[in-house]
Amino acid sequence: MNELVEVMWSAVSERAHPPVSFRGAGTLESRYAVSQFAAAAIATAGLAAGGEVVVDRPLADAWFGPALRPVGWQLPSPWDELAGDYRATDGWVRIHTNAPHHRLAAILALEVGEGGDERGRITATVAQMTAKEVEDAVVDSGGAAAVLRSPAQWAAHPQGIAVAAEPLIAWASVGHSEREPGFKVLDLTRVIAGPVATRFLAGLGADVLRIDPPDWNEPAVSPEMTLGKRSARASFHDAGGMRKLGLLIAEADVIVHGYRADALERLGLDDDAIRELNEGIVDVAIDAYGWTGPWRNRRGFDSLVQMSSGIAFGDPPSPLPVQALDHATGYLAAAAALEGLRRRRDSGQGSTAKLSLARTALALPWDESPETAQPESVQLETTGPETTQPETTQLETPWGDARLLRSPLTIDGRPLHWDKPPRDLGADAPVWA
Repeated sequence: MNELVEVMWSAVSERAHPPVSFRGAGTLESRYAVSQFAAAAIATAGLAAGGEVVVDRPLADAWFGPALRPVGWQLPSPWDELAGDYRATDGWVRIHTNAPHHRLAAILALEVGEGGDERGRITATVAQMTAKEVEDAVVDSGGAAAVLRSPAQWAAHPQGIAVAAEPLIAWASVGHSEREPGFKVLDLTRVIAGPVATRFLAGLGADVLRIDPPDWNEPAVSPEMTLGKRSARASFHDAGGMRKLGLLIAEADVIVHGYRADALERLGLDDDAIRELNEGIVDVAIDAYGWTGPWRNRRGFDSLVQMSSGIAFGDPPSPLPVQALDHATGYLAAAAALEGLRRRRDSGQGSTAKLSLARTALALPWDESPETAQPESVQLETTGPETTQPETTQLETPWGDARLLRSPLTIDGRPLHWDKPPRDLGADAPVWA
């Protein structure tokens, strides 16, 4: 465990870190050490905040899944009915259709037509194609898909080679500002990895403002991922929206974005443009497949990266029990934001930190000593010093009451705390408080 923390911490900072300790046993069963991975990633984010860190392992596992529990209502499924693994003539391919435009791209690419038994038609069509033919057709149409590769195949793939040469966090010192930084965090992220990072920062007291496009919705995850934040909408495809975004960047201390590597550049917001707006900003960027190599601009999600990288290798595919790449990358991104702010306070130096799900995947170790704790253990009453009682906090949300699991860590004895309940996307104005 401590070795994994040291690997992660060394990517964040060259400084010695305060003490860290772990309580309880892991609960996530996998051939990979997912519970250790979760605890280490959360610990690393806590260490970046400064102070002695204690991580509750069952709660760390729980926070790698849904930490918000609805009371008397249900969240919709996070998966579109067409999303999933399909058997091709030579193996497996996963198609990701959660976003409406990705769903339409897959339907058009495979020429199966809309309506009726779409999944059945996709299954029949894919069964007549190679997995790579499916992947290429969907990706070329603007969709998201991934062939199931073995770890060895990924290691020999041009993108696998490129990612392996990247650091866990790629740092660069850029710009300088004499302005004393505050804790304003501009959140340009979606779904899980980036929102996890900004949710953690909100739990430390950051003023987090999330910006989404006018037509974007995430009903399955927004109750989790808007915790502690304000949420606004703005279009990046008109002059008014871009003006608003520029004003927000100019006043921000941290910007966290989770778009593809070339997305902001295509909007006219490359690194130089962001520095012109705010020379000393801490810029934290997350993408799926890395920042170099032929797939650096490819659409990707945790489940797809698990397929590509060989983590899910098996027949049928055998994914992780949670979206661990998303969550771990999010906590590492939060650590990078905090380290960037420290550097800014010490020297006035701005910075960029780049992370990817594919590079985080390389830090996931095999589980060489499986633990016996069961996933249900976070639901049990306290029976001894090594067992955690899953205390929760009552929250009022726009969708109904909910219970939030208590913080998975303490820093100098203090838990994370969120002073804003979850909210609808776009509930606030796109201005700083």
